Amino acid sequence: MTLTVSLLDYGAGNVRSVRNAILSQGVNLIDITEPSQILQADAIIFPGVGSFGSAMRVLKDKGFDGPLREYLKDHKRPFLGICLGMQTLFESSDEQYEDGPDTDTAIPGLGVIPGKVVRFDSTKMVVPHMGWNGRILHQSSPVMQHVDKDDQTYFVHSYYAPITEQNKEWVLASTTYGGQEFISAVQRGAVVATQFHPEKSGSTGLRVLQGFLEAVENGTLETTTQLKVDPSAETQLVKRIVVALDVRTNDHGDLVVTKGDQYDVRENHKEGVQEGSRGGVRNLGKPVGLARRYYEEGADEIAFLNITSFRQGVVEDMPMLRVLEEASQNIFVPLTVGGGIRDYTDDATGQTWSALEVAAEYFRAGADKVSLGSDAVHASEAFIASGKVKTGKTSIEMISRVYGAQAVVISIDPKRVYVKSMDDVKNEKHVVVELEKDEAGPDGERLCWYQCTVKGGREARDICAVTVAKASEMLGAGEIMLNCIDMDGQCKGYDIALMRAISDAVTIPVIASSGAGLPEHFSQVFERTRVEAALAAGMFHRKEVEIEAVKDHMRSCGLPTRKYS
Repeated sequence: MTLTVSLLDYGAGNVRSVRNAILSQGVNLIDITEPSQILQADAIIFPGVGSFGSAMRVLKDKGFDGPLREYLKDHKRPFLGICLGMQTLFESSDEQYEDGPDTDTAIPGLGVIPGKVVRFDSTKMVVPHMGWNGRILHQSSPVMQHVDKDDQTYFVHSYYAPITEQNKEWVLASTTYGGQEFISAVQRGAVVATQFHPEKSGSTGLRVLQGFLEAVENGTLETTTQLKVDPSAETQLVKRIVVALDVRTNDHGDLVVTKGDQYDVRENHKEGVQEGSRGGVRNLGKPVGLARRYYEEGADEIAFLNITSFRQGVVEDMPMLRVLEEASQNIFVPLTVGGGIRDYTDDATGQTWSALEVAAEYFRAGADKVSLGSDAVHASEAFIASGKVKTGKTSIEMISRVYGAQAVVISIDPKRVYVKSMDDVKNEKHVVVELEKDEAGPDGERLCWYQCTVKGGREARDICAVTVAKASEMLGAGEIMLNCIDMDGQCKGYDIALMRAISDAVTIPVIASSGAGLPEHFSQVFERTRVEAALAAGMFHRKEVEIEAVKDHMRSCGLPTRKYS
């Protein structure tokens, strides 16, 4: 008889990947839509996504909280919580407060595990904790029976559960980040939960799910043993390799992956197009097929960038939504999607969509993070003009409030503007960056500011990349994807000065983008700046460099790199 698992989907974030990961294990899956189904379930998987406060409010509003507490109270019934699904098991969280952030009344959790969830200290580390990290086992458990102790899993969270005297018997695994130890998995009896995302941890995560489901089916889930833990043991967050797929329709109406040369995606004289002629859109492959290839080759994350979406609304762009749906069926690493996430009105019907509603379409289709471009620049301009007053109505604020800061990536497309001296720039929105000798401009320029652009690089704005990055962080963004028009498609390496300036200015993760052509370019940007990830596209699409070659080079330089298995 095939095991039946009940999925508690309370309607926030990307649950499609969890669903696909569970189904890949050959079990039956039913959705919990009524409170009465909770106590009738044979096994429950609860993938919490978003913020603690919004999750607990939804559970309460739907009447799920009471039956869930009853289901969990004696620790005898199979349960797997994921990320926020683990954090809600604790007594409370600092993530959102009952009466606002200036009060001391933390929103209560399910109260199954003693302790309070607290925020990482952004003065000591980059927050969110985002990427692949290890685990230190405190118990032997059938859940981890198929997982090598050195395999990394994917984390993305700003809040963590500390180990205390009261909850230490619950700890299945711990992880360290920036010197801070936290609980990365719990188990007591049949109740299991992970801070990491099994459905986003590649084959390692699928083996965690396999271990849990096999143990439920054969009745061995509660067979655990306490292990002796080395108090000096630590884990390490790796440097991520992100592959980007610029997606657009070609001249024949087909959705293809393309690549720009300083943001021009049409073939030019370098590819044999006669001067003055209009080249076709570069076609480097089909989006889902390429994404699957990169997943199998060890990409740590994949980003789909809809590079013409500013011309239309995302909700009408059904092919792009289908790309996400298909990709999430068998790609189990984080998926970011960008393009056209903004408030807009459908000219044909007159219907208005908010940026939050547009983002929700992407999340439901399989995205883990959404990337905001032009809309983030405009929001930053308004924020600065208002004296840094938050309205709660920008796309950054709305999406972050519902889905969490970690779900909001800001894609910045700047270009250099050279100046002769610091005195030449009087505008507070223009932060001048000093260039080292090997970073100088074509005529030896040693000073510049990085002017932001919108509409795919077609329109320059009177604000710099540093200002937009800092404003976006204040508005609630959780990551910066930092491009550079000057370096795009040149294969000469990242703009180190730009990457350094932004990663030094913010306390959220930064992804370096634009310019990679050799494995050495990755080690250079990781060694010379504080970026946590590096993105490339064309060099991988054209098979000039393999992902594993980049990772082998990084390992040879002593850079922490994910082991792919």
